Amino acid sequence: MASRTLSRAFRQYKTYYLLLLPAVVAVFIFSYVPMYGIVIAFKDYKIMKGIGGSEWVGFAHFQSLFEIKSFYEVLANTLIISLYRLIFGFPAPIILALLLNELRNGLFKKIVQTVSYLPHFLSWIVLAGIVTSVLSVDVGIVNHILKWFGMQPVNFIVMPEYFRTILVTSGIWQNIGWGSIIYLAVIVGINPDLYEAADLDGANRLHKALYVTIPSLIPVATIMFILNIGGILHAGFDQIFNLYSVSVYEVADVIDTYVYRRGLINSDFSFATAVGMFQNVIGFVLIFGANWIVKKFNNENGIW
Repeated sequence: MASRTLSRAFRQYKTYYLLLLPAVVAVFIFSYVPMYGIVIAFKDYKIMKGIGGSEWVGFAHFQSLFEIKSFYEVLANTLIISLYRLIFGFPAPIILALLLNELRNGLFKKIVQTVSYLPHFLSWIVLAGIVTSVLSVDVGIVNHILKWFGMQPVNFIVMPEYFRTILVTSGIWQNIGWGSIIYLAVIVGINPDLYEAADLDGANRLHKALYVTIPSLIPVATIMFILNIGGILHAGFDQIFNLYSVSVYEVADVIDTYVYRRGLINSDFSFATAVGMFQNVIGFVLIFGANWIVKKFNNENGIW
């Protein structure tokens, strides 16, 4: 019965399935086929021997991972930076979407949206150059402002006490506009009758935002939060790699940059794969755990 239903559905929507096929094939080739490389984490991989010919070592790389003191340092840096991003970066697109929704000047609204979206389409090579220039001791606008107030210039980019703030702030700058799109889409889809009912009750714009708009955003915001939790061990390689230097290693060296050094620079591919697998397994567990907790509070929210 199920097979006949599936066959009938395929015949009925054959064109749509054919349109979907290239995307499915691409995902399979580029996302699932490379998963075979995970076995490298359990082998002493040698390029000349290949994956099949390399010696099995079991969980030796995972064991050595937790015996290395420096790994705990980069793990702590990763968690701290990711938590800062979660605390300050996650609400930022929601706040921007709420503010954009309140703008009544259409032209100004479009200009703000365009300006806020633009950084998302620039690579971190370009953005890092902009950040470095803005914070430059000689030509940076921030240090020029400090000089106007009679203060000494500060080389922010090489000072550990400022570096995490720079990471979080520049990350928000890049993603706030793009991240607000999904929330703006939700706001557009809110039933206008809810706002009309609020008007009849004498609600002002703040009350409508608090009691109509924000509650409507909660289901989508919950899903986005759960997905962000899953990436807590990925602190953003591109951004950090293009901004950090030896002087800020103590606060900026994260798991991704650690894997880069061990895997690509030192050619320790097996160990780097083991670290990457550790990141992904923990992320998978965190997504399930966060979703389970959300379901306990509200069964209608969550990913599934």
